[in-house]
Amino acid sequence: MKVSVDAQKCSGHGRCYTVAPGLLEPDDEGFVTIRGSAVDLPPGSAADARKAAEWCPEGAITLTDD
Repeated sequence: MKVSVDAQKCSGHGRCYTVAPGLLEPDDEGFVTIRGSAVDLPPGSAADARKAAEWCPEGAITLTDD
């Protein structure tokens, strides 16, 4: 499974890395560090990734089964 963040939608609210701190982190400007890219989820992190996607007010986070 992969998690991706749409750079055009992400506004830097920080909810995603607040609810999934072991998975997502902020950059120096407060945006999630994987903004504009997709990464493989580490084993056991799918639940955190789903929660982060649900909490994103812009719907910028997408999970795929790649």
